[in-house]
Amino acid sequence: MLMPHHDEESGILTVTRLNQQIKTLLESHFPFVWVQGEVSNFRVPSSGHFYFTLKDERSQISAVFFRQQNRFLRFLPQAGMQVICQARVGVYEPKGEYQVIVEVMEPAGVGALQLAFEQLKKKLEAEGLFDPSRKKPLPLCPQNVCIVTSRTGAAIRDILKIFQRSPYPVSATILPVAVQGPDARFEITAAIEAANTLARDHEWDLLILSRGGGSIEDLWPFNEEMVARAIAASSVPTISAVGHEIDFTISDLAADLRMPTPSAAAQWVVGCLEKFHRDLHGCRDRMVHVVRQRADTLNLKLKFLEARITHPQRRLENLRLLLDDRIVRIERSIKRRIEKCSTLCAHLRDRLLYLNPDALIQRRRAELNRECKELMLQQQRILDGCRLAFEQALSRLEVLSPLSVLKRGYSITYSAPGRKVVRKFSQVSPGEKVTIRLAEGRLECGVDSSHGDDER
Repeated sequence: MLMPHHDEESGILTVTRLNQQIKTLLESHFPFVWVQGEVSNFRVPSSGHFYFTLKDERSQISAVFFRQQNRFLRFLPQAGMQVICQARVGVYEPKGEYQVIVEVMEPAGVGALQLAFEQLKKKLEAEGLFDPSRKKPLPLCPQNVCIVTSRTGAAIRDILKIFQRSPYPVSATILPVAVQGPDARFEITAAIEAANTLARDHEWDLLILSRGGGSIEDLWPFNEEMVARAIAASSVPTISAVGHEIDFTISDLAADLRMPTPSAAAQWVVGCLEKFHRDLHGCRDRMVHVVRQRADTLNLKLKFLEARITHPQRRLENLRLLLDDRIVRIERSIKRRIEKCSTLCAHLRDRLLYLNPDALIQRRRAELNRECKELMLQQQRILDGCRLAFEQALSRLEVLSPLSVLKRGYSITYSAPGRKVVRKFSQVSPGEKVTIRLAEGRLECGVDSSHGDDER
């Protein structure tokens, strides 16, 4: 079967050509569209592009949000979120699939910045960044203040005006930064880090982060994650005074104290100084009162002692008499002690002569010689008794010895195999060998016959 020729003249299109025409048709008729739907199957590969599906109750369409555009997005899309997208309709030719290429995305029903604020707040709160236990104690007397704000804004003018009216000295160091715009977050973060680096040299007690009021877009640098983390990591106690009283930022949550306005932050510093000086004066007054009471008490005691004290000359005379008496008593005591020791020494000398070891040794030596002689006599008597008993036992043993019987002409007959003593004729048979033991020597004999006494 012959296949038709694939060319345009025959009206037959290749798959590639068909996809190209569909791509051209769709992209020319739908250059930009606004589409609303629910995000599903959201994924972010290593390339950084967003791939997801937009769907409603009846249909769905694939979507891609390339990295070059999504890096400006202030919130992170999530599955189930309703969004409105401005997109181009495109065709992916290798697979013949059409999709929307998103250029702009907004959350449906709520602003993108507000959604980004809630997402970042939830994230940092889960990390414990806003935990009250992490906040640093504020200084009691903040006299040296570092202010991170705009050099020309109304906030710094209001703060300096309040400081100038303060009856107490306040040293203010300004670190100027941009407080709105794309680079503001980097400048604010760098200023906070620089303040911590220079804090030891400048001895700053407090760091104030401030700017005047504005829209959420104007205040957005104070809702950036890097600014919040820099505030939380600051070793210098930090006050966030951003916007008006109704404005609320992530910086307010991360700071150690939130003030509704920059003027309120400055007034708080002045109020701390007033309270410190008021407490200081109160302590001084209480201290003066206590010291005066103590001085009055000591003065009364001094007067009482002055009334009781005697004249120094008379006191010296009494002491001299007392000293003489003590010297006499000491000399007498020493003399009695010497006499007592002399008596004891003579007594010990007499006892020593009585207990002279030479006489004792002589007595012990005489006793030892006497005991040795007695021991030798006793030993000799024991040996003589033992010798006599031995001789008597030897005589009795000689009488009972079988050898003595053999000497009188008797003999002992043993059977040859077992060497047993033959006591009966029935123990041997004619022809057997026997051994006869004499008083001197042995006889090896053969048995010719054996019979009893009645057959003799």
